[in-house]
Amino acid sequence: MISSIEQLAGKKVLFATISTDAHIDPLTGLAKYLQDCGCDVRWYASKYYTAKFHELYIYHYTHRQHKDVHGENVDEIHPERTRITDRVAKLNYDMTNILAKPAVKHFEDIRHIYEVFPFDILIVDNMFTAAPIVRKILGVPVIAIGVIPLTEASRDLPPYGLGMTPSHHPLGRLRQAILRFLTDKILFKQSYKAYEQVFRKYGISTKGVNMLDSIVKHADLVLQIGTPGLEYQRRDMGSNIRYIGALLPYSTGKKGIPWFDERLQQYRKVVLVTQGRTEKDVSKIIIPALEAFRDTNVLTIVTTGGSHTAALRALYPYRNVIIEDYIPFNEVMPYADAFITNGGYGGVLLSLKNRLPIIAAGTDECKNETCARIGYMKYGINLHTESPGADQISEAFDKILDTPLYKTNISRLMEEFNQYDPIPLSAGYVADLLMKRPA
Repeated sequence: MISSIEQLAGKKVLFATISTDAHIDPLTGLAKYLQDCGCDVRWYASKYYTAKFHELYIYHYTHRQHKDVHGENVDEIHPERTRITDRVAKLNYDMTNILAKPAVKHFEDIRHIYEVFPFDILIVDNMFTAAPIVRKILGVPVIAIGVIPLTEASRDLPPYGLGMTPSHHPLGRLRQAILRFLTDKILFKQSYKAYEQVFRKYGISTKGVNMLDSIVKHADLVLQIGTPGLEYQRRDMGSNIRYIGALLPYSTGKKGIPWFDERLQQYRKVVLVTQGRTEKDVSKIIIPALEAFRDTNVLTIVTTGGSHTAALRALYPYRNVIIEDYIPFNEVMPYADAFITNGGYGGVLLSLKNRLPIIAAGTDECKNETCARIGYMKYGINLHTESPGADQISEAFDKILDTPLYKTNISRLMEEFNQYDPIPLSAGYVADLLMKRPA
């Protein structure tokens, strides 16, 4: 039974995350809730986010020893990654240089924070590689929040990161086992070795598992955003994993004038297109989508995240095209028939909550794992590429409109989601874990 959140008053809580919107934003609602429960909540992340935390009234610790890498400058700090064209090689580079090696400096920063702010619990996103070291060396309980699909390895699944779907056929299962071995020992050997060296520096064992699995297995609890219906079935799921539903970013609840355009009432077919904020190359999804629907009877709404908005408006001055830097998804998704995305987990969750089928086109930064689940579970269509053609997008949209199964499956999933109250549930797990900690 989850302990009362009344036990949280006076507790010191440190959040520490990878410095991108996708890893910070989903945790902000929980952070503010814990603050309202009387916790002293602070956050460790790039100074790039100082203004965000100031607006949230959350004390912010910045990187001291580690290069101040965040989602907007990662290619500037690591220019060599822009020259890597092979998807596996790029993922291996990122896991080595952005996740594994920085763990030491992140931990040393956090150890310094602990000297002045002896936090009772550390809450991280499930890619924050210093978390197991904090738990081992400082003896502080750790909760990892799954801001991407569940990263835990399983004998029932293919290796994580390749965007493959599971097979239940004996030959398919054998192939998956071989691929898991090859992935750990060959494909991602560089990054996993780098993380093993970090662990050895602090006298910690990786327990014979890879980097992403180590973060899961060394956490006291993993609070996975989503529900069982959004995840592959596995018989060996860790006993420390809990589903928490759609944990979404903090909202002040203030209601201003909602976004609206009169064309929403003039078109029978509406599609919403985004690449998120971090993907700046609009030729990947946005331009193919605009080419697919320009000057048609489909109202095409594009959010650019601030990338090339004016230039795109000049190139596509059609009445059926709306191009904005940003539109609150909850205000536009109820009008749409499909959501075209590169697989950002937060956007996908919002799309599902609005019972909106998805056309997914993403392969980088583990977005292929989200896209794979969308296609496998028939919540939409996975195009298996990050650079789809206009014809692919148009055909997928027509199929979405002609196939009621997608909306039926999403409606069933939402019945499952409605059984979870994510923020109080998560806070209850925090309280429960702290109650078990020796005084």
